Amino acid sequence: MNILDKINSPADVKGLEERELETLCGEIREFLIEKVSKTGGHIASNLGIVELTVAIHRVFDTSKDRLVFDVGHQSYVHKLLTGRKDGFDRLRKFGGISGFPKPTESVHDAFVAGHASNSISVALGMARAGSKNGEDSNIIALIGDGSLTGGMAYEALEDAGESNEPLIVILNDNGMSIEQSVGGVSRHLSRLRIRPGYYNFKKLYRRCVCMLPFGKRIYKFFHKIKTNIKCTLFHCSMFEEMGFEYIGPVNGHDVKDVTTALKSAKALKRPVIVHVMTQKGKGCEYAERNPDRYHGVSGFDAKTGEIKKGALRFSNVFGDKMIELAKEDQSIVAITAAMESGTGLTNFAAAYPDRFYDTGITEGHSVAMCSGMAVRGMKPVFAVYSTFLQRAYDMLIHDVSLPKSHVVFGVDRAGLVGDDGETHHGVFDVGYLASVPGMTIMCPASFRELEDMLEYAVKDCSGPVAVRYPRGTEGKYKDGGKTASKVLCSGKDITIVSYGVNINDCMEAAELLKKKGVSAEVIKLGCIKPVEYRDIISSAKNTGRLLVVEECAESGCVGVRIAAKLTEIGIGLKGFKLANLGDGIVTSGTISELKKLCGIDHESIAKTAMEVVKHE
Repeated sequence: MNILDKINSPADVKGLEERELETLCGEIREFLIEKVSKTGGHIASNLGIVELTVAIHRVFDTSKDRLVFDVGHQSYVHKLLTGRKDGFDRLRKFGGISGFPKPTESVHDAFVAGHASNSISVALGMARAGSKNGEDSNIIALIGDGSLTGGMAYEALEDAGESNEPLIVILNDNGMSIEQSVGGVSRHLSRLRIRPGYYNFKKLYRRCVCMLPFGKRIYKFFHKIKTNIKCTLFHCSMFEEMGFEYIGPVNGHDVKDVTTALKSAKALKRPVIVHVMTQKGKGCEYAERNPDRYHGVSGFDAKTGEIKKGALRFSNVFGDKMIELAKEDQSIVAITAAMESGTGLTNFAAAYPDRFYDTGITEGHSVAMCSGMAVRGMKPVFAVYSTFLQRAYDMLIHDVSLPKSHVVFGVDRAGLVGDDGETHHGVFDVGYLASVPGMTIMCPASFRELEDMLEYAVKDCSGPVAVRYPRGTEGKYKDGGKTASKVLCSGKDITIVSYGVNINDCMEAAELLKKKGVSAEVIKLGCIKPVEYRDIISSAKNTGRLLVVEECAESGCVGVRIAAKLTEIGIGLKGFKLANLGDGIVTSGTISELKKLCGIDHESIAKTAMEVVKHE
């Protein structure tokens, strides 16, 4: 990798000869395939954006120009070109570089990004702040066509187009056709638009006309005539109707063409859309054939593309149970927001295509739509990642809770998710779901419990119901059950309460405590709203000490509610502690590393329990 070895900063990219760029792009692809095959991560999207990222760094200085990624999983090439090449052996690992943009990691990362459709809003805010402060930096939002399925992107486009701010929106179109280019004239105009001379002439013409008496009125009059003619003949793009200058479509795998387009956009100093056409997985045969399969992978064979097989996960069990339930009940439908594979619904979609709805990146819309289906007699089950359901909080209350709609939420990736890190941990849903009036929240600790709880939620519950489960697999606890709490082992010195798969760590902690002469009573909650207090009250009266273990943020945690209940009924405790993720943001790493870091692994639980027992 003769050229890539010399790239340590964007200045090195700018210093390359044009003839060297194609070789550099090939070397970048080889590097990414080799590294990501070992660490896991997002590969297809990064392979598709190589030339575009190189062109961005040829035109802009991202240490002062602000490049705002949408989602951010496609930022690997950017990281590689901004001095983080040596960190790729620890990509997405504890203490290593993040798989998403992270300003604390590099001055070249403008903004945290992990969720979709917000980049234009953030970039517009930066542009407006820059204008107020008299700054001369360029603001660029890089958004994929998939993120344009999210309504927030259109709110931002509407505002940005009217703002007249010097904002550049790069639309990385790698799948969905935004506008059809019709005929040779349209293709000619596309080529013409990316020529610097075209925009230089437009700027000169505008400046000269505006110097004449009534020049601004004259310019607006003829500009309106030209625009109307163009719209009639060539179907003006929606971006131009919103107030953007439109450049494209541009071949996103030609560094020279993209560079020319970006230079033209930079010179305009107003809202511009640069429409770039790319191919996901570009340059890697197996990723080109199956870009969805290689979107996010845990690891694969770099030569053959064979993906490492993992253990059975809660998502798989959820999907299989949904098929079983759908066979029995024609009113059951499944909904996902662009996460068909991730939520385990691929087989359901194949078996019941007319009862499966992928709405795109539209969590708010999905929740409201589910309520509309529910009030007309359907039984909608919305499979969604915990961290993405945050985006639909208003709809949970206004559209589901208020009409008491029976909507079932399969809350996937609840708790720590591991390598995807800060933007993807599902650690806030315990608090925000509990605040939704009428919401029932169940937490399976095993595959059998997930099956039992999902069936109960669909068949026997009313109103909104959430069944929350983790990303990974089950532990030693494999029993079934629905909402009832269970005393898993008896003890007299301390009560340990938990739910979900964390009950495995609590049981291991009880074994460690037993070896130290401490008798712990472990209680598993099946439902965290409403909480079944009977066993907790009985145990707390007996032991006088309580430890509540949770894989969630401290704010809104179940332990606070339990403590309040015990205080309310007059039970005084000699010792009490909460063991959870605290009030901060948890970094990336393996789940076992993160549990230890946050003090909720079995050794930390045993240590905390000892502190509670010794405290009088």
